[in-house]
Amino acid sequence: MIFNFSRKHKIDSNALLKEIYSSKKIQRYFYFIIGILIMAIAFNLFMKEAHIMSGVSGLSLITEKLFNLDPSLVILIANIILVIASFVFLGKEKTTNTIVGSILYPVFVKLTEKLPDYINFGNTETIVLVLSGAVLTGLGSGLVFKNNFTSGGTDILKQILTTYCKMPYSKTNMYSEGIIIILGAFVFGWTSFLYSIITMFIIGYISDRVILGISEYKTMQIITNKEEEIKEFILETLHHGVTIINAEGGYTKEPRKILISAIPTREYFVATEAIKKIDPASFVIATDTYEITGKK
Repeated sequence: MIFNFSRKHKIDSNALLKEIYSSKKIQRYFYFIIGILIMAIAFNLFMKEAHIMSGVSGLSLITEKLFNLDPSLVILIANIILVIASFVFLGKEKTTNTIVGSILYPVFVKLTEKLPDYINFGNTETIVLVLSGAVLTGLGSGLVFKNNFTSGGTDILKQILTTYCKMPYSKTNMYSEGIIIILGAFVFGWTSFLYSIITMFIIGYISDRVILGISEYKTMQIITNKEEEIKEFILETLHHGVTIINAEGGYTKEPRKILISAIPTREYFVATEAIKKIDPASFVIATDTYEITGKK
């Protein structure tokens, strides 16, 4: 599908997003499922054994210890509750891509729960289990996020806090994960607390590496002849600020426009695909951004 945009007409954001999400669909779902499977294997082989608190999975270990509840069932129930909350607070569009992961992850956790019976690491040091679980979980979640999906759980809670409390993703991550980690410390001890902190940072690092970069935002410099259409998409669909700079082509001497916008890393896929479809001749430079201060 080719989108023809006119300066006199507003772009059809819904059609554009639909085209983006449907592109490379089989490939995206394949890597998404592989990512979810890797996360489930990491949970049963490493995280569960080492009592690592990470999101809803960590919460399921606490309820298993205290009430002997099946972790996969707890994860499923928690995910369903959070998906409903996502529909209420974030709307249908932002919730759609969380539904499959929210159901598939606990299903895979259940299907792989017997793996430790066949793969026994014996007297392996706990720190080795922790590092292995963190790296695998980071790899799996990175594949999920890179293809514009989530595994549900606290990712939904973080999106709600980011949207309504205007908090950076790093802070929402610290608060939501921190509460579960502290609860785990009282149930499993402070060694679990320390290992969970280490795991949280490793997962974030590896996940961001898989997504393409280690920063929370990407600053995009967009050189285009369709600045109004691209500006409209970033402002009205992605809801991020845009700065426009007048420039001149070094060779052609023709006047050009440069759009500058800081886009969250997890929205980088949508932003770049939209720009390509609005203006295939555009030139985009994306750089890691580690801190943003001031008002939009």
